[in-house]
Amino acid sequence: MDVLGLGLFLIVGLLLVKEAGLPVPVPGDLLVIGLGVGAADGRFDPGVALVAAIGATIVGGSVQFALLRGPGRAVVLGVLRRFGVGEARIEPIADRFRRRGTAAVAIARMTPGVRIVAVAAAALAAVPFGRFVVGLATGNAVFTSGHFALGVGFGAAASGVVGGLALPVLVLVGLGVVGLVGWRFVRRRRSAGSEVAGDWSDAACPACLALAVIGPDGVTR
Repeated sequence: MDVLGLGLFLIVGLLLVKEAGLPVPVPGDLLVIGLGVGAADGRFDPGVALVAAIGATIVGGSVQFALLRGPGRAVVLGVLRRFGVGEARIEPIADRFRRRGTAAVAIARMTPGVRIVAVAAAALAAVPFGRFVVGLATGNAVFTSGHFALGVGFGAAASGVVGGLALPVLVLVGLGVVGLVGWRFVRRRRSAGSEVAGDWSDAACPACLALAVIGPDGVTR
């Protein structure tokens, strides 16, 4: 495996592990944006990278769902709780899933600040596995494709200014810092600062920050 192939493998592996419920302290959207930047810079084949990323999020989410429905429930919930995501936050979304099923799972997996609890909520709501996977795949495909395209755009715009390995590193570090500051601002306005770390680790790109400010109901927070 060459260096570029190893880089793709590592990023996709991180996505899979993160989606399985382990607290990887790197925003998932930044990992996908990084793949897009790499594709724009000629480091990854765009089609292979995008399919691999979507596949990893589906497999990882399915693993988390299976663990939460099985003997690993207490362990995964404990990890989520230590990462700022408690059952009190999960249960209202679980109730929505009980009433709306697949469509609710898909929408939640597209929504910054909500998608991090969607898998656990679906498991607690006892959504049938088949319906869950359809919703998971739909939501993840939209979310991942959008952030991959954003990364390609960033990479194409920056390639004429910064070259080599510095390009993806500078883009991701810059977005990560902006994301952390932005989530702190959003959470301060919502008076829920204890959840900043969990939300930031899930989403930190400019588009996600804008949606978080507006809110799922279209009202500016």
